[in-house]
Amino acid sequence: MEKSLVIIPTYNEKENIKNIINAVLKQSFHPDVLIVDDNSPDGTSSIVKEMMGNNKRIKMILREKKLGLGTAYIDGFKWGLKDNYEYFFEMDADFSHNPDDLERIYNELKYYDVVIGSRYIKGISVQNWPLSRILLSYFANLYTRFLTGLKIKDITAGFVGYKREILEKIPLERIKSDGYGFQIEIKYNASMKKAKIKEIPIVFIDRRSGYSKMSKGIIVKAFFLVLKIGMKRFYNR
Repeated sequence: MEKSLVIIPTYNEKENIKNIINAVLKQSFHPDVLIVDDNSPDGTSSIVKEMMGNNKRIKMILREKKLGLGTAYIDGFKWGLKDNYEYFFEMDADFSHNPDDLERIYNELKYYDVVIGSRYIKGISVQNWPLSRILLSYFANLYTRFLTGLKIKDITAGFVGYKREILEKIPLERIKSDGYGFQIEIKYNASMKKAKIKEIPIVFIDRRSGYSKMSKGIIVKAFFLVLKIGMKRFYNR
């Protein structure tokens, strides 16, 4: 069974952290869990440290300040590559991604380099979002597909599995984006490295507790990142 690592970035997730870690650990393919915490003032890291004392499959990177989701995943990937993990998974801490879907992503990684838990492969599979946010996300994906040339339905998805081999080909140190921008940039880089990419349908459920960390600034940065990629494609033809 391939050595697997589920990477979960956290900032003020004390309401969710214990339950999400336990839900991941119960998966039948026995993944380890790596929490990347940005020094949460609510004590998230203290809960993780306590759990680590009882289970060696729980790991943590504790960073000094809030550095964002993109760098959290990059740090997690680099940590896991050094420790010889074969399969890597991105997921949120708030149960918007169903941990039981990890098994389905794991099974597909046997045949593909990147496996995406997609909200849009079968229509729109999102719960608890207002119509405005559904439309924003859906049309953002259309805009991104048009400019990047990627054939992925859910390019901004944050529930993703990667094989070690494709992460080793991607210049992780060059990826500086956050939020939506990070998800777009890393998938674009994987595609440029000829990754075999598969989307599987999931149902995305907006966070059960806590608050969303998505901001207008992250959305604006993603917009201009995609525009930059599109211009490069156009002028390099």
